[in-house]
Amino acid sequence: MPVSAFSLKTSKLPRAITFSQPQRDYEALLPPGEPTNPPSISPREVMSVALRLKAMIDAIVPIELKESRITRPGGASVITKSVLQLALEAAEGPNKACVIYALLTCKQWYRRLELEELYDAELNLLRAKASEVIAKRLIDNETDQDFLFKQMLCRRFAIIIDNEVTSQRNALEYAIDLHALIVIGSAGFQKCITWIWHGWIIQNPDNPKEYISYRPAAVPDFWIHYDPDRIMTPLYQNALQLFISILYLVVYSGAVNTEYPGRNFDAFEGLLYVFTLGFILDEVNKFYQIGYYYISFWSGFNGILYIILTISFIIRMITLAHPAGTGVQETYDILAYRILAFCSPLMWSRLLLYLDSQRFFGAMLVVLTKLMQESVVFFVLLILIIVGFLQAFIGLSADGAADIGARSFSYMTRAVLTAPEFEPFEEFAQPFAAILNYIFTFVVTVILLNILIALFNSAYAKVYDNAVDEFLALFAQKTLRFVRAPDENVFVPPLNLIEVFCLILPFQWWMPRQKYAKLNDIVMAVVYSPILFAVAGYEVYVAGKILRNRATGESDDETRHDWDDLESELDLERSGWLDRVRAASPHAETEPGLWEINELRKQVSDLTEIVKTLRDKEMTPSSALPEPDGRQSSV
Repeated sequence: MPVSAFSLKTSKLPRAITFSQPQRDYEALLPPGEPTNPPSISPREVMSVALRLKAMIDAIVPIELKESRITRPGGASVITKSVLQLALEAAEGPNKACVIYALLTCKQWYRRLELEELYDAELNLLRAKASEVIAKRLIDNETDQDFLFKQMLCRRFAIIIDNEVTSQRNALEYAIDLHALIVIGSAGFQKCITWIWHGWIIQNPDNPKEYISYRPAAVPDFWIHYDPDRIMTPLYQNALQLFISILYLVVYSGAVNTEYPGRNFDAFEGLLYVFTLGFILDEVNKFYQIGYYYISFWSGFNGILYIILTISFIIRMITLAHPAGTGVQETYDILAYRILAFCSPLMWSRLLLYLDSQRFFGAMLVVLTKLMQESVVFFVLLILIIVGFLQAFIGLSADGAADIGARSFSYMTRAVLTAPEFEPFEEFAQPFAAILNYIFTFVVTVILLNILIALFNSAYAKVYDNAVDEFLALFAQKTLRFVRAPDENVFVPPLNLIEVFCLILPFQWWMPRQKYAKLNDIVMAVVYSPILFAVAGYEVYVAGKILRNRATGESDDETRHDWDDLESELDLERSGWLDRVRAASPHAETEPGLWEINELRKQVSDLTEIVKTLRDKEMTPSSALPEPDGRQSSV
């Protein structure tokens, strides 16, 4: 296929690739093949590297220091170039690949010590931060991008704890699990995440625990990219899930905004419950495969939504079991309709789950999640106080007041919502009920609500100060959530119903593995055919951009800017402009006072050398000079 058909600038490409060529002609532009059988690193060796690094960090951070001395670069930091070199030497030879993993292991150890040794909590917090800073600097200093991505970040390692080998995970997963914002925010880490997001780094089909390059990324051939496995790319999975979620919302709106009572299932309602069944099966499968660690805010959010929809479906089925035209059927119809309408806020809020790849929505979701976590303390205190006062009010009702428990709980709820009522408590158990009500209102409205406001303010400020890093962490977590999925064949709900009822149940239990995998590919190619056409067309366009970048010696994901063309025509080095820039540039990486002291030391050293030279000349013996008659004088 002609490369020029994809708007390539032929003036910047070798002439040999501007004509129609088979795929093999692009091999020169493709990355080298994957290294076969890289040297294995045993868990014991990884543990040894981590112990060496921990001993080094203990030595360079012996006491509590200012955090700026740990985090900032330059001469004022304790993380010097010699420290970084020593960290690399902790992993000898081929073990260099596990350095980042070992540093994250050190961070986890220090976080555990921070909780166990409260008297040294600040010191262990600084050492944990030092582990992150060293890992970040090593990532940024690594020049071999292929080694950084596939060996240091994507390769899986394990350590030994209590003579047992831990589960394997790579540095990407480890950093996200530890919420290591400094490491996640490094340029190399985010670049690796971006390549995984675009599908330029993929899981090895033969071994999903390994990552390899997607070699056809630079091949502008439509049918090469028409591959069902490309649906596993996080970018396409996210777009497909967003499209299906919007379609799910449209179906729900059609089911809710039509006349409901006294009718049978229509197309909107049937599709709504089919979609819901697919989502429920997907959640159950992920929880079964992943276990407890799958539980999160969004899994709980979706669980509540699907439970409400399931209850509505059950009531609808009960309705169909009763004769038409009866009062019972109408009552259940109205109840099912109201329950269905009740979950409308959850249905619309669910779209945020797929919009968090955008910075605005992602940062907002991080803030909301942090606020929800901080509010746990408030709700625990509130529940304890409500239970205590409610028991007191129920106990006071022994003098004859009826239904005081339900009414008291209602009045107390209004007090929590800053709408207290005092008159109802004047009617019984005087003066005890009124006094308790005053105390409860004061504790809730003055103390607890202000505590909640303070917690919210602290959480918001904490997240706002690290908004960019928090968003990058959220994006990295979202990317790896797609590639860490337990299912090798991606059937996005409700298409997973096709997998369950048309593939797994009738074929998987008896068909050979290879034939079953081929059958899956055929079904996916048919089901996703419209999407695969769009994906192939987009990847052909991207392949053209990659070819242009490689032809000019740039990275695959490089984006050309307005100034790039003119900048390449200027020789700033030969013109002397860069020398003038270096002379005028401030020493931003060094403290101003420290830089001036170093300059003064240099000047004093130069002056000392000059004085030594003059002194040596003055002390030269006069006998070394010739006498007028040609003889030398003796001392």
